[in-house]
Amino acid sequence: MKPRMDAYAVAPGAVTLMVEFSKKVEALGLEPSLLELIKIRSSQLNGCAYCLHMHTRDARAQGETEERIYLLDGWRESPLYTGRERAALGWIEALTLISQTHAPDEDYAALKPHFTEEEIVKLTLMIGVINSWNRFAIGFRAIHPVTARSDAA
Repeated sequence: MKPRMDAYAVAPGAVTLMVEFSKKVEALGLEPSLLELIKIRSSQLNGCAYCLHMHTRDARAQGETEERIYLLDGWRESPLYTGRERAALGWIEALTLISQTHAPDEDYAALKPHFTEEEIVKLTLMIGVINSWNRFAIGFRAIHPVTARSDAA
């Protein structure tokens, strides 16, 4: 895979706005561990290797376990996630795959016991942010850092 462009080099002002917006959304008060689960799960659904590389590393640095990271794709079958996380993960899937799901009422209703309405807005905003970053990385073919060469390279 070959990168298409360096968006920051081409339009630094636009990318800086996105970075600043992302930081402001992250500072709205949702717990950092949940923010990383949002970023990882959305990136899994979108197939964004660049973002997966970044956010699994960030999650580990914040103390997330390897087991929870590895099993995130199968969260529905795993007891490792709290009710709050499970409700958020359902909403992440509903919004990331919105053209298929149309944000079902049951996924929205599952949020109510675990999140205030204000938190639901913040959660939804963060899902939108990571989906935008996924589109930047995938659309411009960003390549994650490679620390070890493999036969595939």
